[in-house]
Amino acid sequence: MPLSPDALRESLPMARAARDPRPGLSGVPLTGLVAWLAERAEPVYRSRQIADALWRSGATDVDAVATLPPALRAALREAFRWDTVADTELRIADGGLTEKALHRLSDGALVESVLMHYPARPGQRARHTLCISSQAGCAVGCPFCATGELGFTRDLETAEIVDQVRQAARRLAPDGRRLTNVVFMGMGEPLLNLDAVLEAVGALADPARFGLGARHVTVSTSGVVPGIRRLTALGPQFTLAVSLHAARDALRDVLVPLNRRWPVREVVGAAREHAAATGRRITYEVTMIGGINDTDADADALVDLLRGDHAHVNLIPMNAVAHTPWQASPMPLIERFAARLRGAGISTTVRRNRGQEIGAACGQLAAERAGEPAAPAVARRRERLVRESAAGLRGERSADPAPAGAGR
Repeated sequence: MPLSPDALRESLPMARAARDPRPGLSGVPLTGLVAWLAERAEPVYRSRQIADALWRSGATDVDAVATLPPALRAALREAFRWDTVADTELRIADGGLTEKALHRLSDGALVESVLMHYPARPGQRARHTLCISSQAGCAVGCPFCATGELGFTRDLETAEIVDQVRQAARRLAPDGRRLTNVVFMGMGEPLLNLDAVLEAVGALADPARFGLGARHVTVSTSGVVPGIRRLTALGPQFTLAVSLHAARDALRDVLVPLNRRWPVREVVGAAREHAAATGRRITYEVTMIGGINDTDADADALVDLLRGDHAHVNLIPMNAVAHTPWQASPMPLIERFAARLRGAGISTTVRRNRGQEIGAACGQLAAERAGEPAAPAVARRRERLVRESAAGLRGERSADPAPAGAGR
């Protein structure tokens, strides 16, 4: 049962509960479900009935699955969770085109997903894209990201990732709509929870389960090089996106602290190998921050880094985050930056932010629910970022280590 915003606020100061030990049913592969049924002398066709109910019926509870006998429903309820997350709060913006969901997990951890609708236009069908989380919080600590302010709580289980998708699909179904794309660009660093992410992509792509298809899935990383190389060896068909944000190491040390462990040329080199091995174009994301990474010199450094690669660049105006001293680059300046990239032959798109009035950017709603940080702490953080970014702009590399836990 979804919690109201008031009930959620009242519950937040309490200590987090123990996590429900039952696995989420959506994270169990069909072979595992068949084996579980066989142990109970249930016929194999029951696995198809359960999968149809789980992935296609819109049932929110096993008790609603009338095709199963009561004894089997009771056994499933005891062994598994039908849903691992709930829509604890839903906010709508952009005239209904953007939906931000705050999900509460069994232990009280909060994660977010964002559903974005793109109406049909000449030559292009309607799209419904869901941005999902792979971790509660994040260990990477990018200073322009609200999730970074929250810190790291834990990895999500496979079902906790997939159930964000199932819930969005249920919201679309009454109008006959379906998800067309899923992007792992919500809370967390997907390649630091790679086993669960790969299992989740497998469930989403499997025609016998969600049936989306891997080519409609994008997995983003801030530059976990061992994870990129592992993906290259596996050869998946989903799109790899790299949160680049700066092409100069000294500045990227500040904007993406993981750069202190894996510098930008090493990251792009691993991505280049991935593109060559899979034939899939790499997408690079650059959050545009006024006066920080939006100069002609930054554009030229990006051209030098990516020239000749099978790549596409998305330029994204920064969303305002309370603990930073920065603002988004002006749109004319972003367009100038984009023109410089395109002039060098690099495919580039300027993205417009969605859902700003509802805190639709990664981590904003969870950070809001966690409460405002103390003013002195915000002031110290802003002063530090001003100092560090000034040093980065002078070309001075950071002497600080990569964030603890970000190199697992």
